[in-house]
Amino acid sequence: MSQTEELSRREEQFLENVLENLRQRIRKIAQELEEGQKDIESMHEYYWENYTEMDQYGYEDYDNQQALLHRINANQEKLDLKHRFQKMLDSPFFGRVDFIYEGEEEAEPFYIGIGNFAQRTGATPLIYDWRAPVSSLFYDYDSGSASYEAPAGVLTGEIASKWQYKIKNGKMIYAFESDTKIDDEILKQELGSSGDVQLKNIVRTIQKEQNEIIRNTGDKILVIQGAAGSGKTSVALHRIAYLLYHDREHLKSSNILILSPNSVFSDYISHILPELGEENIREMSFDLFAYKELKDVVSDCEDRYHHMERQMKFPDKKRQKRFRDKQSFAMTGQMESFLAVLEDRLLDFTSVEFKGMQLTEEELIELCYFKFQEIPLLARMDAVKEYFKDQYETLHNRDLSEEEEEILQRKFDRMYVTKDLYVIYNWLMEECGYEKLPDVPYERRILEYEDVFPMLYLKYRLKGKNEHRNIKHLVIDEMQDYSYLQYVILHTLFSCRMTILGDKAQTLDETMRDVLLFLPKIFGKKMRTIVLNKSYRNTVEIATYAGAINQTTDLELLDRHGKAVEEVHFSEEESMLKAIGENLNVGENGYETAAVIAMTEEKARELYELLKRRGIQASYIDRDTSVFERGLTVTTFYLAKGLEFDQVFSVFEEEENPLMTQAKYICATRALHELYMYTVSL
Repeated sequence: MSQTEELSRREEQFLENVLENLRQRIRKIAQELEEGQKDIESMHEYYWENYTEMDQYGYEDYDNQQALLHRINANQEKLDLKHRFQKMLDSPFFGRVDFIYEGEEEAEPFYIGIGNFAQRTGATPLIYDWRAPVSSLFYDYDSGSASYEAPAGVLTGEIASKWQYKIKNGKMIYAFESDTKIDDEILKQELGSSGDVQLKNIVRTIQKEQNEIIRNTGDKILVIQGAAGSGKTSVALHRIAYLLYHDREHLKSSNILILSPNSVFSDYISHILPELGEENIREMSFDLFAYKELKDVVSDCEDRYHHMERQMKFPDKKRQKRFRDKQSFAMTGQMESFLAVLEDRLLDFTSVEFKGMQLTEEELIELCYFKFQEIPLLARMDAVKEYFKDQYETLHNRDLSEEEEEILQRKFDRMYVTKDLYVIYNWLMEECGYEKLPDVPYERRILEYEDVFPMLYLKYRLKGKNEHRNIKHLVIDEMQDYSYLQYVILHTLFSCRMTILGDKAQTLDETMRDVLLFLPKIFGKKMRTIVLNKSYRNTVEIATYAGAINQTTDLELLDRHGKAVEEVHFSEEESMLKAIGENLNVGENGYETAAVIAMTEEKARELYELLKRRGIQASYIDRDTSVFERGLTVTTFYLAKGLEFDQVFSVFEEEENPLMTQAKYICATRALHELYMYTVSL
């Protein structure tokens, strides 16, 4: 038996030993849970049967309740432990570091997984949690001298070797040794299936570049411009894991917010990064955030996808230009000019008299323009009212009643010509030469997408904002799809560290490729940009095809070849559906995911129904989907952004569309291994 075969046999034996111990612990916990539930029921029964006979001071009652609560909590902890162990049955560990302690001769292996696991409580772990101190050997060091912080102090030594594993359904898929921790799944697969020295060197170079991002703690605003297939999403997620690990005393998963274009992204994360599987990282679209902020002004807001669908169905160059202009640097300047003179138009000062006390018009102007000038305009009179109220209550040594305070509030509110942001926004539109919004009651106020963020900016400047201090790290995905104005708002709302990632070539609007030019104007010297231009996640055939669509010339490709891209035109839909069925390989060749991607929501829904009728099982992703399912997915090109699939079937009708080039490029770059570009006659 060769040395490699011997190592493989030992790893298989260790895996089987861990799995057997996991099964035993799960059975034991299940038994303890059953016994614990019986105890809880018995304690409930005793409590209600003897409640009336307990001592009059309630001591016995309190003791019984505390005992019951303790038992319930103990059972819940066991249940959580059981769930974690059940999850570990699929993949108990993903890494190993062999460490020779100073003064020792033999290396001690430490296996790393999503949680600690020992044969029994108090025993030496078979598997160490990826957040445990000893795990820093795996994450922070290559080969050679290393140390970690233990309860007894800093322990030093040498790393003899590092291994990474892919285990699925309790079976070893591959294992490979690497000095550097490899984060990306595609790179792991390549190393796990090839012994090529040149490939290993290329992978190490890629990982070194990625580690510069993952382990970066010095830059407050880190921008990652990553070409399609460069692994930027994987890098950003491993950066989150690294920061959670290294700053775990101050940074929790609840302190991280991901702004992403669709609701499925957070579920997608758990498939990419098992270390984050237990973490509850919040995710939201900026459009939904804006709507929540504006619901006191309008009854509904259009999102970017409604805007896109309308633009595809009814192309309108004037409307598109107006949309871009309203999100621009110039518009921000126009809004500031408008705000500078708004006070004179919005406020009509009249003296206030209340139960013998008076504020003259001159005093009001003094308070409004000087004492409280830093307070947003629509909140300023509230501050003046509070000042007047404090003066009155101090003088009369009593608090105002609720009714008196309402009377006083009305007196100060009358100073405003209007407090309706919708009306003020129409003044702005008039000032800027745009068509005003329709003068309708609240329930009929539906804001088009072009007006959502200008109105949100106006609201924050006039009413103030809530600073989201609980968010300590903001991740902005698909950076190229955010406008100048949106970034200004984000910079105003979040003063925390940021990881901003995307690919300017994948913008939904080709005129907005200047994101890397305007970001420094907003974030200044706090920002650092790192460019990733080594494409390795797509095969050479797919990356070359996609590059030709978008005329991309600065890509470096990993020499990973696959099937040629198939371009087929169908005269009717039935032949195209048959071709999808024949080429679909989910469950074969190691493929787990495939996608049928259409141009519009209407077409995607139609294809989903047609595939179902043919007996082809699929899931459908729309803007409300929050779960990413394995197997075949049907969606639109704009909702597929940021996601990847083993196979992609792009299905477009033969028509002119202003977004066609971008849509084809985005579709092509979603495919990892096989790409089918289908067109169908109308």
